[in-house]
Order: sequence, then structure tokens, then C-alpha cells
Amino acid sequence: MPADGEEAALIARYVTPAMAALLGEGHRYDTWRRVEEAVCAAYVDLGLMPEKVLADVRASDSPTVEAIRYEETRRDHEILGFLEAWAPLIPDGSAAMVHRGLTSYDLVDTANAIILKEAGGLLLAGCEELLAVFRDRITRHWATPCLGRTHGMAAQATTFGHRLATIALELNRAVEVLRRAVEAVSVGTISGAVGTYVELPLELETSVLDSLGVGREPLASQVVGRDRHAQLASALALVSAVVEHLALDLRLLSQTGVEEVEEPRPPLYQGSSIMPHKHNPTGSERLCGLARLVRGNATAVLETVALWNERDLSNSCVERVALADALSVTEYQVTFAAGLLRGLVVREDVMLANLRQAAVRLGSPRAMTDLIDAGASREEAYRRVQAAVDSDDPAALAAVGLTGRDTLDEAELRRVLPHRDELYERVMKELG
Repeated sequence: MPADGEEAALIARYVTPAMAALLGEGHRYDTWRRVEEAVCAAYVDLGLMPEKVLADVRASDSPTVEAIRYEETRRDHEILGFLEAWAPLIPDGSAAMVHRGLTSYDLVDTANAIILKEAGGLLLAGCEELLAVFRDRITRHWATPCLGRTHGMAAQATTFGHRLATIALELNRAVEVLRRAVEAVSVGTISGAVGTYVELPLELETSVLDSLGVGREPLASQVVGRDRHAQLASALALVSAVVEHLALDLRLLSQTGVEEVEEPRPPLYQGSSIMPHKHNPTGSERLCGLARLVRGNATAVLETVALWNERDLSNSCVERVALADALSVTEYQVTFAAGLLRGLVVREDVMLANLRQAAVRLGSPRAMTDLIDAGASREEAYRRVQAAVDSDDPAALAAVGLTGRDTLDEAELRRVLPHRDELYERVMKELG
């Protein structure tokens, strides 16, 4: 997890205060202490450590971040730096019993299981909030007609609610992937050197992990399997990509000449230092850019799955930066996206105007089908309708059954959107 100082500054612009607190150096060391206390408590429960040791450890002050950093620089070992900075604050006899039988990553991986479970829970809560905003907007705009576009070109009528719902369903699926990934990474190990419990009773691990509320790695190599962290990083990239999908769609709908939506603006908004007329979709652009970072971080974390033999330390620096950044950025994305979608200006009149402008094209599938039903081959019907639409000639359009009218009343919308109500029920059942 990142430090509160130099490392955290890398992502300070794109991290919420709540996530920053969970991923900060201070919280990491507090969690290390929790693990060490839980180990002492388990030893006491097993009758393998005097109760006074546990009492002394619990009563002691915590070492400062500065003291830990100082001791680390003297040893080139963060865990031993932490233990050495803490030792003077515990009575001598009891201090020597702390970390008994453990390897560094018994402490690190078990603490990370706690932190990742907490951070994952915060992110999942943010995802649920974004889904709630989606549900509200889908309901509000389920019957708001707009032009559907494929390849950026006019296609058929749809509704703005339908468009949002397809992305909401993606997010709903991504959240389930994320939920499973958080569960997978929320496991620790108290198994000692090379995971063989050579200096540790098996019961100790069960007691420690149960008390801390995390699961157990069934068989550690000395570290928890890094496939678990790769699952989390991949799930974060998936959630981030879905947020990007929303943001990209809003960017396209904001373009000059389309102008169907506009992002919420602060009171003193300025879109350009030289062009006062600009209303840029910068929030959506930011979300798209951040998704690239999360995908890049996922690749880095995947590279840590393969460690030398029982373990090496090549994963550590990657996880401190890539995993922490991916968590904080993704949580920022879903939080920001919820606010953006909640305050989004939807120009229903512009949507309808754009739809009416393309109205003649909307009848091309029915016109082709009618010609086929009248005896034309598929190729002939396709070419006749294509030529009529391309000519924009009223007589040619009328010859294939296209009137060219630009009126889209409720009856006509019902015809081109025949299953509106049934699809809404289907969507809301999926989204809960």
C-alpha cells in the first residue's frame, strides 16, 4: 500500500479521502500491529505464551511512521524496521516474544488481506451507489426517445434509458466479478518459512485469521498466491472499463452537432482560456484517461504471479504502486461517475429533433422487409431501399414505402419501440 508522503502524492488528485486513509502508510502499520497482537493472543489461548506478554503488547504505544522509516533505512528491511521501532515501547521480555515463529509475509500478507478487504468493501459500496443512480436515470428516461447510432451513424430509434441500461447491466456483472475477487484476495497465512509451519502449530493460524475476519490460504509457499491479487487487479480493470464505456458515450453525445447531454458545471465554469463558448466534457474525458491507468496496473500485477520458487520480492514494489493505484483510481471513478450521471443535463428536445431528422432512415428495415414479402429477392429489396434513401428523392422514397415524414408521435414511437415495457421489466429485474 502507498505511503502517506511521496507515494501517495502520485495519486492524490484521484483518490477519495476514505480510500486514502485505508491505503496510507499509517493504516498499514496499525494493521501490522493488529496482526501481531492477534498472534500473541492466539499463543496465549494455546498456552504457549504468558498472558503478561499480550497485556504488555496491547498496552504499548505504537511506533511512529518516522521511527519505522529510520529503522528501515538502517536495515533495508521494512518489517524488521517496524519491529525494532516498536520494541523499545514494549517491556524487554515481552518485546522479544512479538513475531514469534513468523516470516515477514505472514505479517504482510495477512495485514494486506485485511486492508484489501476494507478497500474492496469501500469500492463495492461506491459501485452500489453508482448502480442506484443508474436505476434512477434509467427509470426517468426509459421512454425518452433518441437516435440509436452504430459506427457513429444513424441506425434506429431507441431510448436514452435503454442506452444507459446496457451499460448498467455491464456494471452489474462487473461488480459481481469484483465481489468474488475481493473475497479471493481477503486471505492470509500464518505458516512460517516456506509455508511448512516448521515453528508454528496449525491451530495458531486458524485462531489468528478467524479473529481478524479473513480467510486462509490453503497452502502457502511462504506467501499468499499472487493469482489472487491478479484477480483483483483484473476485476478493477473491468469495473474501470465499464465506467469508461459510460464516459465515452457521454462524450459522443456531447459533441457539437449532437449536443444531447451536457455534464454538470460549477458556477464559475470555464472551458477554455481563449474560447469562452467551449463547454467541454472534461469529466468524462478524465474517466476515460483513468481507465487506461487501471488497465496498465492490471498488467503489472499479472506479472507478479510468477515468483521464484517459494517466493521473491519482485511483487512488493508492484503491489505498493499498481494495486494501490488501481484501487484508489477505480473507487474515484465510480464515485465521480455517480455524481456526473446524477447531475447530467439531458436535452430531451434535442434528442427528439435529432431522431426526427433521421426519421426517413428509420423505416428502411421495414421497407426492405415489405418488398421481400411482396416477392422481391433480398438483394433487390436491399438495393432499392438503399438507392431511394441515398437519393433523398421523395418519389423514390415513396416507391419503396418511405414517406420521409419527420413526425414521430407516440403511436409511431410505439411502432418502432414495440417492446419498451417488457424490456424495462427485464432490465429492472436484473438490476434489482
